[in-house]
Amino acid sequence: MTQRYFIELAYKGTNFHGWQIQPNAESVQECLEKAMSVITREAIVVTGAGRTDTGVHASYFVAHFDSSKTNLDHAGFVFKLNSFLGKDVAVYFISKVNSEAHARFDATSRIYQYHLNLIKDPFCIETSWYFSRQPDLLKMNEASKILFEYTDFTSFSKLHTDVKTNNCIIFLAEWTQVGSDVVFTIKADRFLRNMVRALVGTILEVGIGKISLAEFRQIIEQKDRGAAGLSVPAHGLFLTDIEYSESVFVRKK
Repeated sequence: MTQRYFIELAYKGTNFHGWQIQPNAESVQECLEKAMSVITREAIVVTGAGRTDTGVHASYFVAHFDSSKTNLDHAGFVFKLNSFLGKDVAVYFISKVNSEAHARFDATSRIYQYHLNLIKDPFCIETSWYFSRQPDLLKMNEASKILFEYTDFTSFSKLHTDVKTNNCIIFLAEWTQVGSDVVFTIKADRFLRNMVRALVGTILEVGIGKISLAEFRQIIEQKDRGAAGLSVPAHGLFLTDIEYSESVFVRKK
């Protein structure tokens, strides 16, 4: 008899080759599985809510795992697990869920943020992309509103992926600026590989006057990755939230 758990965590992606285990490269998944297996003294396999690429961060991430132990959902285990993990990964909560709960497939939405810094800041070099020009946020927000009119985002998807559809429902897409910090926030039911970074790169072209709003709309409608702009660097991207229905994810009171 096994118990399924959800684990809530965060990680700085700078020193990882993404979330997913891969040969000859350190991943967040491998780091977490090794620590958990040592502590529980059983082979733990962790399934994440998605795949973040090399250098991408997560200020909030969810994964699930099964264990023969039924008492892992307490602060003591979280503290012990954090003491085994390196400085770039932090576990916040571990909660019991039903046996069919799935961190990836049961997620109803995800939120990503992309961070730009308009001044050179050595303290943000690993978590924000230095962009030396002031873009037009008004035009960029107008471009972002156009996204709500579409569901097929093939133009912003990495080529040759194994997904069955490139359709996504976008709930929120907006640009904000405080001082020199510019942030793009986007919420959707799902995301395609490289989608946010390609969107940011293309919308920035609107913001610096390289393409018009009409041309941005045409790029979406062409459904051709070659028509869109370049992908911005990974180190400015954060996964910031993942939502589940209460029936799936119930934290212990």
